[in-house]
Amino acid sequence: MTEPAEPVDRTDRVDPADAAGPAGAVSLGGPIRPAEFPGGRGLFRLDDAVSHLNHGSFGAVPVPVQETQAALRTQAHADPDAFFLGVPDRLVEARSRIAVRLGADPDGLAFISNATEGANLALDSVEFAPGDEILVTDHGYGTVVAAAARRAPLVTVALGPDLPDEDAVRETVLAGVTPRTRVAVLDHISSPTARLIASPRLLAELADRGITTMVDGAHAPGMIPEPLAAGADFWFGNLHKWAYAPSGTAMLAVAPQHRDRVRPPVPSWEDHYGFPRSVENRATFDYTGWLAAPDGLDLLEQLDAAKVRAHNSALAAYGAALLAEIPAIAALPHTEGLALRTLRLPPGVAETPDAARELRERIAAEQRIRVLIWPWPGGGGIRVSGQIYNRAEEYERLAEVLPAYLP
Repeated sequence: MTEPAEPVDRTDRVDPADAAGPAGAVSLGGPIRPAEFPGGRGLFRLDDAVSHLNHGSFGAVPVPVQETQAALRTQAHADPDAFFLGVPDRLVEARSRIAVRLGADPDGLAFISNATEGANLALDSVEFAPGDEILVTDHGYGTVVAAAARRAPLVTVALGPDLPDEDAVRETVLAGVTPRTRVAVLDHISSPTARLIASPRLLAELADRGITTMVDGAHAPGMIPEPLAAGADFWFGNLHKWAYAPSGTAMLAVAPQHRDRVRPPVPSWEDHYGFPRSVENRATFDYTGWLAAPDGLDLLEQLDAAKVRAHNSALAAYGAALLAEIPAIAALPHTEGLALRTLRLPPGVAETPDAARELRERIAAEQRIRVLIWPWPGGGGIRVSGQIYNRAEEYERLAEVLPAYLP
């Protein structure tokens, strides 16, 4: 176990250009130990007393983006009339900047608050007939699955965490399709097991069967180079996780043939424009996070997005390799290049949501380490994230203390 590095004063501002660059790595005879991302820790105001190894749940907003949002709030308070009357056009500009970064059509992209909202808007755009079914998987995010269950009966495909590869996932999903399948709601990258599900080939095969596809891309923007799932009818993804945007910032992408059916749940003064402006207008909503969001993606590019992704993936892989050395923990198949890795906990541990929550909070309270513990019958799982503010010794400490929480 190495000695922890001296704490970095995160209040020091770092020029993003100075922070860019590949993180070096050293080998200790075991897993490759990534070095710190240059200047990465100084871009955040996180509590140094806590190891934040769960970026995938809520993200963290870099200081420059926080400052952009603060300046926008100052504008709103200084002249509310000017600010709110100008919001619709400013959203068009912000959306266009984001579309360039995501490789999206700005006319088919709308700001929303989170992926669950995107799922609801997408599901409301489909007319279900009696007998229609919605296909989901047991890896789906809880509130997204709940949104689907409100519209039509569900067929839940069981994807074992140990399915070996993308082909096995695809074949298992397709085996769950029935003549009554109207819609398939699939994770782009699954939240608990951190692996690709909505692959281009799977989406194409579902489309060939006349099934409307909706992809939960909560973890895609910022973490993978091409975040929009090619071929999906509807895609919704968060920007506040890996794209460095303020909390409550997400996007909904809609294929052209569906756009005229997307309706906001509450009427607004922008309804006559149709999608996407009708979806984005929320009266006196706090739009500052959405308007600041392009700065997050710009910062990612200034840091060199490819280097950030490589660094974060290497950190997550390093943490997973250390945890896999604990006898009671089993590594799971994973998708290469992601900044998330998951492992299976032993039988009897975190098998229910309550048990998983209790273990997660015990580790946080007693060790000051934040990780995701996810429930699963026969033994839950643990997920670690990698971000440019993390250090190798944080994963080493987790591997050191975790055995005390296992049978």
